[in-house]
Amino acid sequence: MGPFLRRRLLAFILGLAACFAIPSTADAYTVLARGSHPLVRGRHAILIGNKAYAPSRAPDQVKQVIWSANQIRHKPYKWGGGHGSWYDDGYDCSGAVSYALHGAGLLDYPLDSRGFMQWGDPGRGRWIDVWATNGHAYMVVAGLRFDTAGAGESGPRWRPEPAWEQHYWVRHPPGL
Repeated sequence: MGPFLRRRLLAFILGLAACFAIPSTADAYTVLARGSHPLVRGRHAILIGNKAYAPSRAPDQVKQVIWSANQIRHKPYKWGGGHGSWYDDGYDCSGAVSYALHGAGLLDYPLDSRGFMQWGDPGRGRWIDVWATNGHAYMVVAGLRFDTAGAGESGPRWRPEPAWEQHYWVRHPPGL
């Protein structure tokens, strides 16, 4: 096969592959706003880079939880972090969840993971689930997990991988 035919075949294969390619997260959603209050159209939050974009159809408190969590998503893990002061140089699991919920007016004071086992209403919510055990807490907001445990860096982060949900209590803010 000559060079001309090889180039034509390669162009055909690449064109065919592009027809079946899955769009990137940013391309699959319409970004409505960037900056400190990022939004995307719809009912599900998305992760672009390491920042969560709140869904436009979510209640304002859900958007505020996401935007608050974004403010500390780069902080390191610090045992007890976020419990003595809302503004800390690092956060532990329950301190990070507390911070994000407080940013939306859903929590007046930080809770530890055991406190989250009794907080709010039992079961899954429509928009926010807080998962807690005797030693760990994380939350899922509009479909995205905010957690200090997971692959890669430690500390509060939006995590793309699924969480371990066995033996956790799940709670949610009333109405959400």
